[in-house]
Amino acid sequence: MRIINTITLTASLLALAVTAHSQDQQDADDEVGLLEQTVPVAEEETALTQEVAAPEQLTEQRVAQEFTRFRELLAEENYDEADVSAKRIVEMTIRMYGPQSRESAKALNNLAIVQHNNRQYPASIQNFNSAIEILEVVNDRLNEELVNPLRGLGAAQLGNGRPDLALQSFDRATHITHVNEGPHNVEQVEILESAAEASVRMGDLELARDTLDRIYALNVRHFRGNVMGILPSLMRRAEWQHRAGYYNDERATYRRAIRIIETGAGKNDPRLVQPLTLLGESFYYYDPILEGAGASVATGETYFKRAVRVAEAAEDMPWLDLAKARLALADYYVTTDTHNRARKLYLQVWNDLSRDEDRMELRREMLEVPIPIRQEALPLYTNGSGTGGGEPSSGFRTGTIHVDYSVSTRGRIKEIRTAANPIEFTDMQRMVHREIRRRVFRPTLEEGVPVLSGSQVFRHDFYYTEGELNALKQKKIDAQEKDSRKR
Repeated sequence: MRIINTITLTASLLALAVTAHSQDQQDADDEVGLLEQTVPVAEEETALTQEVAAPEQLTEQRVAQEFTRFRELLAEENYDEADVSAKRIVEMTIRMYGPQSRESAKALNNLAIVQHNNRQYPASIQNFNSAIEILEVVNDRLNEELVNPLRGLGAAQLGNGRPDLALQSFDRATHITHVNEGPHNVEQVEILESAAEASVRMGDLELARDTLDRIYALNVRHFRGNVMGILPSLMRRAEWQHRAGYYNDERATYRRAIRIIETGAGKNDPRLVQPLTLLGESFYYYDPILEGAGASVATGETYFKRAVRVAEAAEDMPWLDLAKARLALADYYVTTDTHNRARKLYLQVWNDLSRDEDRMELRREMLEVPIPIRQEALPLYTNGSGTGGGEPSSGFRTGTIHVDYSVSTRGRIKEIRTAANPIEFTDMQRMVHREIRRRVFRPTLEEGVPVLSGSQVFRHDFYYTEGELNALKQKKIDAQEKDSRKR
């Protein structure tokens, strides 16, 4: 077991506790959905109970009060103030309990959570690692208290563009749950979902698929005797299959979910609406060459229509879910150029969302701007790889493709213009241009009627190395010299 130098660790942890916020905030659009599930919750300081006598005299109750404030700030998503509070707690706990204590490890873990939410990934990784090192000394390398910071570490590594390191962290957390809870414990499901995300971002789709199968087997075992209980797992499984491009598997999963609901609750249960709609949408990605000629995009209409019928017949169907079901059918009609039917449904939804101010706010978001109906993920790297979120590892630079376009009343692209920076990456520019042109959109509506949209701007960030850029510049110079010699 590694021995940590107490004096050195004390100094470094105190420095971490008072480090100013120095990393610029990144755009919220860069966040990947699963990270929110992987970040552990703040750990409570349970032993803090006494009253403080003076500002300079730390007591357990003083720390407890600060921790309560920290939890409130976290719940309010006031991450900047929570960051300051978390650093104060780290300093307090180190002074009270010493650097090699469970309390200090928890405080560092909570600070790392806030830094993750603020997208300060390097600082978050450092503090999660510090918490892990302390717990390894105080407890041991297989103690279950390591699971929470390991999950957080993996999430931060994923956000920092290192899915390879994230997968190692998630694998270790899974192993610790096996040791403490057994190999079939359902508590490992969320960790495995994070591991699957890391595999997808690494481009290892087969490993992601194996992990999803493992998750499914765990849920089947856990929900034995309660078939309806497996539905959330099935829906997540289908979502993963879609992201990985296993569309045929995705459809099989949605069909299984539908059968379970029909068997357990009947063929008109409102819970059918979501899997029916998503099953219909999966046929936008139907490939007859890979999957045979037994179906087509048109097959999705059956499921869209049934979803609308079930939603309209359900007495307690939320109005928003009904509107979404109708919009999905209307979007399908736009995709298949059945525009008269689409317009009737759009007008109906427009009227439904015009009844009060709350609904009109959603109307503005859902109907007054063009929304992509069918779109493919774009590669993050100039070699065509990577479609996940997060930042790349060191050594990469960021390029940008800007696309200006309008969307017609039929949901198709018009007046498209693209520009790349650096300009040398013409292949990436053509790839983005081609993908945007192929997309189908829900058109902009005014008074429930499709209209030509205003100018839309799409931005795609990609990553390249200095060597790649220099090679392209040299290629251009060589071509110019060759043309010059010909003249």
